[in-house]
Amino acid sequence: MSDEPILVGHVGAAHGIRGEVRVKSFTDPVDALADYGPLDAGDGLRLTIERMRDQGTMLVVKFREIADRTAAEKLNGRDLFVDRSALPELGDEETFYHADLIGLDAVDTAGDLWGHVVAVPNFGAGDLLEIRPVDGTTFYLPFTRALVPVVDVKGGRVVIDPPEGFFRGETPEEGEDGAEEKGS
Repeated sequence: MSDEPILVGHVGAAHGIRGEVRVKSFTDPVDALADYGPLDAGDGLRLTIERMRDQGTMLVVKFREIADRTAAEKLNGRDLFVDRSALPELGDEETFYHADLIGLDAVDTAGDLWGHVVAVPNFGAGDLLEIRPVDGTTFYLPFTRALVPVVDVKGGRVVIDPPEGFFRGETPEEGEDGAEEKGS
């Protein structure tokens, strides 16, 4: 496990004229964002949540240090971090923070190295592992128990079990399920 700060949120657009901003929280539950003390917004800027409210998929947050809309607009696009020491202790080996996955080897069920985990994004349909292979471009794998049956942070690896052809763009042969029959 790393001592690197943990990403807990991302600031979006300003909201209203009183210095509020929209924040995408990566905590569970989302309002736990307020439980970790001041948030590091980069460039030495520490932000303290004065108040917040849930607004669908986002939080509307008023930071004590941000007085008006002009200041709030300058926060747009900033990531919010906390020191790992501010987060709760993890109870068991099956519990981890997404940040703990970055840098782990991605091996298949036979133990062959496919690459290394470089990110754990979520574009709205669930968490993904972004894996950088030894050569070639990164690829995404849905972060589900079926496709990633083992997460071994202490061992420095995740085991992936992609379905045949998942990454290679293979298409079914003629006559297989999903393949068009010629002459029909």
